[in-house]
Amino acid sequence: MKKSFLIIAILAVFAHSVFAQSAQNSGYSNASVSIKFFDRTMYYPGSAEDNPIFVHVTIKNKGPETLRFKLADDRMFSADFTAFTVKNTRLEQTDELIRKRTTNQTVYFREISLETGEEYSFVENAKNFLKFDEPSVYYIELSFYPELYKSKYIELKSNRLTLEVRPTPSAASSSFIPVTAGTAEILQPEQISPDKVVEQTIVARQKSLWDQYFLYIDLEEMLKSDPLRKNKYAASSAEDGEKMINDYKAALMSDTIEKDIVAIPERFEIKRTNYSQTEGTVTVHEWFKYKNFYEKKEYIYHVRQRDGIWRIYGYSVNNLGTE
Repeated sequence: MKKSFLIIAILAVFAHSVFAQSAQNSGYSNASVSIKFFDRTMYYPGSAEDNPIFVHVTIKNKGPETLRFKLADDRMFSADFTAFTVKNTRLEQTDELIRKRTTNQTVYFREISLETGEEYSFVENAKNFLKFDEPSVYYIELSFYPELYKSKYIELKSNRLTLEVRPTPSAASSSFIPVTAGTAEILQPEQISPDKVVEQTIVARQKSLWDQYFLYIDLEEMLKSDPLRKNKYAASSAEDGEKMINDYKAALMSDTIEKDIVAIPERFEIKRTNYSQTEGTVTVHEWFKYKNFYEKKEYIYHVRQRDGIWRIYGYSVNNLGTE
């Protein structure tokens, strides 16, 4: 029994060596593949369309000779994403990926040629390849098949990325509001992420907690979004400018201007968060209840970071119909 196991193990190692040697002898030993997050954002479980995980893939020729490889129009026949949890559990492939690879079909591709030092890049959504169903920390890497998936034993491995998939935010999941109504505690903004800033602002409005609502709103920038107010504010003294901001705040609270930003949604769902070091946007779907229907709107909140604090300084609204 032990002897049989040993023979099988040796054969397995030998087979792996043959595959590795085939890849090395195929003219791809000087090719490298690297990945990085494209337009990095907050990642949540859910569909590939609503919250994609875009990964920027780069293939580089590091050798002295021309590098040639095939690239399928449908990247599912040119690449594979692999992801593991911290417990080393491998994620399942999507049903669409399995279906495509097990169905007889024509695979269209083109041949790419790279000279020494040249690169070729493309962007893929990792959620089209893998099921990110649970919030967790994942380690993700990519395999590129220069002779397409049918010759997957010729494989180029990328570097590994650390991916954090967070729990899906919602009004119900918001457990933190800076203070409760009626307390004498002085509110102070905290260094929280852009999506949490927007989430806490909406929840504060749902609970009619104005102090918390204005905590992460840049009233000065919001006021200056209107050209007439902006010109008047620029020409005013410091004292008059402060009065303009206070009047603007009071008008928002009385629901006499910019009613969209102070409207109270029945429920909401954060769809996307994109940000750099200083600027970002948070896209939220919000439902407003009427007698016999819900009105659905898409809010895009513009946020800016100063001194480590993210604040909302603008917004836009798109109507998505009724339900």
